[in-house]
Amino acid sequence: MKRKSFYEISPFTYRLSVEKGILMRRLRDFFAGARFAKRRDDTSLPVLAYRHNSLIRRRLGNVDMRLQENKATNLALAVKHIDGLIIRPGETFSLWKLVGRTTERKGYKEGLTISRGKTSKGIGGGLCQLSNLIHWMILHSELTITEHHHHDGFDLFPDFGRQIPFGTGTSISFNYLDYRVTNNTDNTYQLRLSVDDEYLCGELRATRHQQHTFHIHAEDEFFSREDGVVYRNGKVYRDTIDCATGQCVESRLIRTNHAKVLYDCPPTMTIVEK
Repeated sequence: MKRKSFYEISPFTYRLSVEKGILMRRLRDFFAGARFAKRRDDTSLPVLAYRHNSLIRRRLGNVDMRLQENKATNLALAVKHIDGLIIRPGETFSLWKLVGRTTERKGYKEGLTISRGKTSKGIGGGLCQLSNLIHWMILHSELTITEHHHHDGFDLFPDFGRQIPFGTGTSISFNYLDYRVTNNTDNTYQLRLSVDDEYLCGELRATRHQQHTFHIHAEDEFFSREDGVVYRNGKVYRDTIDCATGQCVESRLIRTNHAKVLYDCPPTMTIVEK
């Protein structure tokens, strides 16, 4: 029998492991001396770099829709700490530095969480939709992603109105799994975020136009069955297009997917036998 890791022994040891991770992240940040973006401005910067809206209440397999309603509350609370954020040259955006702990005392509710390839629920659950939205906008900018964690290796839910390629999501957990972006340009950027009755809405704005636009697309997508297990496969590319010439100056592979499918595959799904 495989020996259990310390965090698997009991809920208490799991909590200890989490708090250790949080403390270690704080110590690393202290000694690293990074300049974190903190200033927010209600006045939008003049140039729209990218805009995207994400549907809040989605049908995710058999997940309790109450968790989706609670997610709407959690998102509305979290965006208040980020909306209007100015990311100046040399500064780093950290989601958790701004949002902080998500607790019941602050009004956060129980939402959907994902851990080790399984769905669960926890206070503040559902905020990965916020990091997903921000990440998608950042992929269309000249900012540099400095910390990004994937929901590695698992396809948890059938597609429901998918707008962006599979595999471009993020995994976050306070505070040791963060989403961070550094502004290594000489342009200033701003995040504008809001929640309405249906959507999480985002804009990435700047003081001036970027030199490039970006196109994110998937190729070679298919499902395969390997030793009786179904996997979702594909590659995600990021094309960099020169605004002056309209020419693609780089096409870079940013993600290779080989994710285990954890839902019942519909009879209409085409699966390649391997």
